[in-house]
Amino acid sequence: MANKLKVGIVGGTGMVGQRFVQLLDGHPWFEVTAIAASAASAGKTYEEAVRGRWKLASPIPDAVKNIVVQDASKVEEVAGGVDFVFCAVDMKKDELRALEEAYAKTGTPVVSNNSAHRWTPDVPMVIPEINPEHLDVIEAQRRRLGTRRGFIAVKPNCSIQSYVPQLHALKAYGPQRVVATTYQAISGAGKTFADWPEMVDNVIPYIGGEGEKSEQEPLRIWGRVEGGEIVKADGPLITTQCVRVPVTDGHLAAVFVTFEKKPPKEEIIEAWRSFRGKPQELGLPSAPQRFITYFEEENRPQTGLDRDLENGMGVSAGRLREDTLHDYKFIGLSHNTVRGAAGGAVLIAELLKAEGYIEAK
Repeated sequence: MANKLKVGIVGGTGMVGQRFVQLLDGHPWFEVTAIAASAASAGKTYEEAVRGRWKLASPIPDAVKNIVVQDASKVEEVAGGVDFVFCAVDMKKDELRALEEAYAKTGTPVVSNNSAHRWTPDVPMVIPEINPEHLDVIEAQRRRLGTRRGFIAVKPNCSIQSYVPQLHALKAYGPQRVVATTYQAISGAGKTFADWPEMVDNVIPYIGGEGEKSEQEPLRIWGRVEGGEIVKADGPLITTQCVRVPVTDGHLAAVFVTFEKKPPKEEIIEAWRSFRGKPQELGLPSAPQRFITYFEEENRPQTGLDRDLENGMGVSAGRLREDTLHDYKFIGLSHNTVRGAAGGAVLIAELLKAEGYIEAK
């Protein structure tokens, strides 16, 4: 434990917070030393605070059971005992923006799972294999916040990680138009079947705000750093439908794409299978060895079979075929609470540490 960075989880009692606790148990670089939540949970041990509402199949890690939960609003108190924090707290966006900036101004880096800062111009929103260069805006953000050490970095919406990596691997062919329908698990709403029985044997063709995020956030991921800000890309043109389906974990996407230069099918599959990003080059602890897996079987990827690929950090594709209206169509899949949420944020933190942005206080 001696050389590990001390980590706080702000919002540690919710579903994503619980996933952070699970993924950080035994992490080679990071050790959870603080957990913060609402005033209602403050003062209880973590085990007491999540009793009756632990949502994961694996048990609460022993290392955190007796950590006394702190009040997330007492920023100086929480920040004083950690080197950086993960944030997964459920609050109104304006309140959340203020809270995350308050932590950053104490000199504490914030790696956020929340959407509040995804469009703040000098806050990097990162999929580490795709746009690690966006971390360059952190220096401009630090100047704005008046801190030498603190900053905020965020992960994007969980749904786009079921299809954006596959499209990114094909950027050389110029994707121009994309149609995607995402079939999203109930854990994306922080729910299980026990507390959302209405989802059993049901499909809901609406997830508030999800369509806009799925259409616009990829353009920010593919944007450029200019004048200390992220300027979003002009294209491709993306239109989406987002559907809630009765699945515990895993977001699946049916994708149609038209290219500027239509590639052969074999080149697409090879581009997917050979794609590597900075996490793979650096050998980061949470990085999947293969970021994108292509399945030849006609009935893959399947949510139940394939969401845990590479410990939930790999994404997959299958059913690549030519289309009558577009150039190609395919199916994509990612684990929404691992790659799409807590695991993606842990990977961002590993990249930030490797690049020298996060250090011991």
